[in-house]
Parts: sequence; C-alpha cells; structure tokens
Amino acid sequence: MRNLPSSTAASLVILYSLAISSLVMAQDRPRRVDGNDGDWAVPIARPVEIKTGRLTNEPTIRIGLTTSAGAVSISTGAPSLQCVGLDGHTTPLNSARVQVNARAIGPIPTATETYRVELAGYPTQADAERDAADIRQQTKETTTVAVGAAPNTWKVQIGVAKPSRSEAEELQARLDDQGIGNAVIARIAPPAAPPVVSARVVPSAMKGNGIKQISYSFSPSREISVSGAPGTPMRSRAPLSFGAAGNPGAPVIYNGSSYRGEIEVFANARGSLTVVNVVRMEDYVKGVVPNELPPGSFPALEALKAQAVAARTYAIKNIGQFASEGFDLLPTTRSQVYMGFNSEKALSSRAVDETSGIVATYQGEPIVAYYTSTCGGRTEDSENIFNHGEAYLRGRECSVEGQANFTPFTISTERNVPEMKNETNTTLAREAAILSVNNFPLAADRLGDDWLNQPASHEDARNWIAAVTRLTRMPMPAMSDDSINPAGFSTALVLALYGESRADTLLDGADANYNLAFRDGLDVPERNRADVAMLVRDGIVSLYADATLRPRSPMSHGRMLHAIFRSLNQRGLLPLQQSTSRPSTPAGLVTRIGKGPDKTTRVNNRAFLFRAFGDGLFPVKSIAVMGGEPVAFHTNGAGEIDYLEVRPAPSGGSAERVSSYTNWTKTMSLSAVRGQLARWSRGIGSLNDIRVAQRGSSRRAIDLELIGSTSTAHVRGGAIRSALRLSEQLFVIDRTLDGNGQPVSFTFVGRGLGHGVGMCQVGAYGLARAGLNYEKILKAYYTGIELTKMY
Repeated sequence: MRNLPSSTAASLVILYSLAISSLVMAQDRPRRVDGNDGDWAVPIARPVEIKTGRLTNEPTIRIGLTTSAGAVSISTGAPSLQCVGLDGHTTPLNSARVQVNARAIGPIPTATETYRVELAGYPTQADAERDAADIRQQTKETTTVAVGAAPNTWKVQIGVAKPSRSEAEELQARLDDQGIGNAVIARIAPPAAPPVVSARVVPSAMKGNGIKQISYSFSPSREISVSGAPGTPMRSRAPLSFGAAGNPGAPVIYNGSSYRGEIEVFANARGSLTVVNVVRMEDYVKGVVPNELPPGSFPALEALKAQAVAARTYAIKNIGQFASEGFDLLPTTRSQVYMGFNSEKALSSRAVDETSGIVATYQGEPIVAYYTSTCGGRTEDSENIFNHGEAYLRGRECSVEGQANFTPFTISTERNVPEMKNETNTTLAREAAILSVNNFPLAADRLGDDWLNQPASHEDARNWIAAVTRLTRMPMPAMSDDSINPAGFSTALVLALYGESRADTLLDGADANYNLAFRDGLDVPERNRADVAMLVRDGIVSLYADATLRPRSPMSHGRMLHAIFRSLNQRGLLPLQQSTSRPSTPAGLVTRIGKGPDKTTRVNNRAFLFRAFGDGLFPVKSIAVMGGEPVAFHTNGAGEIDYLEVRPAPSGGSAERVSSYTNWTKTMSLSAVRGQLARWSRGIGSLNDIRVAQRGSSRRAIDLELIGSTSTAHVRGGAIRSALRLSEQLFVIDRTLDGNGQPVSFTFVGRGLGHGVGMCQVGAYGLARAGLNYEKILKAYYTGIELTKMY
C-alpha cells in the first residue's frame, strides 16, 4: 500500500470455512430460500489444521466491492450461473445472467447511522471557505462549510453522507492519496434500533489470539430477490453466492467487471446490497499486483515478485479488517487496489505463481507490509511517519551498496584514456574524437596533451582539409607552404568550406581591419586578411591568451582541429544523435524516442566515451548509464556506437530514479500556507513562517515548526505531508522575501511520492534491473525479515 493503516489482525490466518445455504426454486410461487423467517443459523466452523506456523490450505479472502448497491447485475462467459445457499447446497440457474435487487419485506427504519468526512478546527469562516473551494476544485467532491463542534471554529464537510463507515474511510483514503490528509470521520445521525445480527464464525487468528468472526448485520426489513433465471424469482434473507456452473475457474461478471471466485450478495442493515468477491488468496493477489506495480511500465519479473509477496503479506495480516460488515478488505487504496480478472497481466500473474504462498515474516509473524510509490532515494523509520515503530521498518538506502549499484549499467571501452593536465585540451580531445569518427585521419590513441600541443605538419593540414572537402563536397583547394600557419590555413579552410573566398566578397577593408584589431593583427598578410577576419569573428580561429594570433607561426594539432571542428559544427556537418537513455544492458545503449519502443544499439569495444562533470565533458574508460541521462552518440557504418557522451540524469543514481516523482517542486503563497495549516496554527497569532525543526533518518521533515506572531506550534510525523498537501515530506524550503525580509511565498523542493516507509515500489523495479532477485529486494527494504512459505 502507498499509505497503509496499522494492522490489528493476528499473525497467521487459516482458511475460511464457508458454509452457505441451499437454494430452493419454487415453480408456482416465490419461496424463501433461507429456510426461516428469523435469524440465519450459525454454522459450525471447520477449522484448518496449522502445522509449524503454516496453513495447510490456501486461504480465501472476501473483498467488499460495494456496500450501497440498489441492484446488481451478475453474469458469466460460461454457459450458465449457479447459486450457492447458506447450507452449501448448489442450484444451477440455467441462465448466464441474473439481476439481484433488494426487496422490502417490512417497514424501513427511518433513522440510520451515517458518516461524514470532514476537516475541522478552522479559526475563521474565511479559512474554511478558502480550503473548501480548493478541495472542491481538486477532488470534484461537494464541500460544505459549517460551524465546528469546538467553540469559535469552523469545519469543511467533504462529499455526501456515507451509509457505512467503510465507505467514509474509502473517501478519507482517497483524499489522503490526493494530499488532503487529517480528514476525520464524524457520525452525523444516531443509529437506529439494533438490527438483527447473525454471525458466521470464522477461525482466522492464530497463536493463542483466539478467533475472529465475519458477521453480517442485515436488515430486518429487506431481502434479496433474484430474477433473470427460468422459473419463479428467488428470494432470500441470507447471503447468496453466484459462480460459473460446472467451471469454478471461469470469471463471474459483476456490473461489467470480471472476477475470479464467486460474487456474494446480501441485504445489509441499511437496506442496500453488499457485494463481496469471495476469492482464493492467489487469485486475489493476481488482481492486485498489476494495479499496484503495472508490468507495462515496470516490466521486471523480480520486482513484480517482490510486489506480490508484499501484497499477499498485507492481505494475510489484515484479514478481518472489515469483519463487522461481512468482508475482509476493500478494493481501493484504503486496503490495496484490486480490479479483479480484467486487470490481470501475464507477467504479474507469473510473479504471483512463482511466489505462491510466500509472505514476509519477522520473528515468525507476517509483517505490516507498508510500501510506498517513490521513496526519493531513502526510506524512513516507521515511527517517524506513523504512530508505531517496527524493527523491520527501518530507513534504508534505495540502491545496491557501493559501486555494485552501477555495475549492471556500465559501458566500457578498450580505448586508452589520454593523459590530460591542461584543461583546455579536454575540450580539444572531445572535438578530435568527433572528427575521428567522421573519418578524419587522426592518431586517435594519442589525443593527450603532448600530441595536441605539437605543431601540425603540412601532411596533417593537407589530409584534414581534404577531409573537410569530403563533407562539404567542395573541390580541394591548393595548399601553399604557409597552410600550417593561421593566415594560410584560414584561406585554405574557407575555400574548403565554401568553394570560394566568401570573406573577400562579403567583407570590405574596413570590416577586415575592424575584426583584426588584436595585438598582431597587422601581421596578417593582405591576401589572407578577409579570411582570417571572418573566421576570428565567427569564433572559428581563436587567439592565444595574450590576445595574439601569431599568424606566421605553425599551428598546433589542437588549434587546427579546433578550427576545423567549429567550422563544420556550425554548418551542422558533425551531427550527433540526441536521446534520453533507458537503463543500459550488456547488449548496449538503450534509448527511447517519445513514447516509442526501447531501442538497443551496440557500443563498439573501441568507442570514444565522454562523461559530463559540471560544464566539462571528460574522456573516460567506462561510464554508467542507469536511465534518464541525456546522451549524444555517433554510429559507424555497421550501426555500432563509436562515440558516446553522457550527461548525468537529474534523478540521480538511486533505484527509484525512473519515477516522474523522483524530483518535484511546489510553490505556495504565504496565504495558501496559512489556510492549509489553519487547524495546526490556532493560538499562535498570525502564521508568519515555517521551518523544519527535526528530520528523520532519511532527512525527511518529521517536525515542522509553525512560527506565529505570538507563539509557535508544531506539525509532526506523517501529518506534515498531508497538511501541506505535498507529494512527500522529503523536502527543503526556499523562501521569497519581501522588502522587510518577511516570507511571502515558500517553494518546496522535494523528492518522492507517498509516505516513504517500507518497500519502494519503483525502487524495487530499479533493484531488479540492477540484478537483485525478489528476496534480496524485499530484504533491502524490510530489515531482518524472512520469507516464509505459509501454504
């Protein structure tokens, strides 16, 4: 879960003993099928034997799909449905679709218990109305401002009243996912007279903790009516379960969505229908994993296995969480996102199958398997976010230790890295490498200080000018004895670039003199003045540090190559392919253009490799391409990369770097911060500033000090993220100040998405790409755990 509640379930779970009634179909008139007009009979439980802390069978779990349906459509792709009653008797329905309705059999109670989700404690009506408008715009839920229960306070009521606490909790969780935390659930109507309750005893809590019960609170004034099958409609006060006749593996379709197992329906105490998917644990997990870690976006089997174990562990730990309403878990972020058979994917189902029955345990008990979307590079100790500390929920780095983190993504070359001490030559080495892969005859393995500083020979100049003409498709100019000097070389280069003396046509004498106004500009021969002036003006031919050109002295290899590179690069004749990398593989560099498929390009074993550090690109022997790095490269005739330069990814090197939430920024005005922190800043006067007073092991803010005009207050733990409506609470604060030095706005620069405790889901994908198996991934996030085969 991205934001899971603390579990109160016992440590181990055994299989539900599902005793369900028989269904009798009358052909002449409607008949009741539960066999009595009073309470349902409480069946005798059939406990499952436990040996050495394990279950002998795979558990069944009950997912509450809805508690407020008025009518339910159930169908199957199989030839027909069957219905199972409270005593376990199965009746074929001879129909592939039925309709289930709630039917009145007595007066409906007028006073029922309902619930409202609200934010309370606003000091002024204006604060409450401002927040109500923001919440309404963000969530599309209705909002109402009302007087609070405490004196001189206001509250914001969100959404409509909910008929059950679980539905209110679902809205509460949805608000928290959108950064609107600290909403409370208030009961807004007194309960009616206690309904008739019939409990089905389900032994599910082990190791001396007694047994739990799944109980049904049903309406004394309602029953369920089934229509659509041949014959007279059926009615029942007891639950009815629907599955595919003769094919228990075929999905059942409820309101257009397919589910494995069975769909159970009963009329609840509020008079509406509760719909429960009764499904085996492994089938349930198959409907969770692709929704919590989509295999289309994160196609790493070992990461999906880790997610499967975490989801299974959470489910087993929390069986019975909503027992009083007749089911175990919800299909939303309040529990885990479960979308049934329709959402299953081949790769995630394989991950579930290959980890079947395995859960994460600590000292023999299933753990509270918190998981978070994107941890920002480090997870946090649980007590700093929630109200409880667990020995296995310690802050951890989201990466493989040390340099091993980079090994699977490293690209190497057999080419020697040149000796460089002159920082200017680092740039020249890159330019010479690019010219080399564009078929310039160079002693590429000697691109160090010594060679770059040596004077170029007449043969060098002639060969390189010839290489220029091959790119420009111009005739080879005549090379004079002074072609190795800046003046003569400039004229030869202009002819090789343009095929004529372009400068002599476009620059008059005054223009030439204007651009040759450096210390020894008068020493440039008349025949070369226009060409030199144009190339100096355009930054192609460069001066020495003392503002001289030394026009009659031989040029060094580096200066000559620099002039050639600049001239060709300005004309777009030395193109490099630009892309953003994906995590590289032993097969080569992986890139993706837009939303297209990944493309792997082999890197030649003698490729030039350059890596950016700050503003400079430096030649290296090996380079880690972990995904997200801007890359530029050249390919040879065989389609292999022979030149590669890599700039560091903004998301850094942690395992969760591929998430779009690895880095984020949010700016809020002082008035907006005041509104969002109104509940916490009562009694401190006007809120003027905020600061992080304490950070946790991961550097997350765990104590936010609110500085008011008269005193201070604090927001602590996981409430900080919710109060400020931030993606995470791993952040720093930048302030914009007014002329008096007082904050007028705050910019939160942060990392991550979620609560930051337990397994990082995107990080699990990154660790899998780094070569870790699912066991190592889980143990990287959950300290001291073991993986236990429970059934």
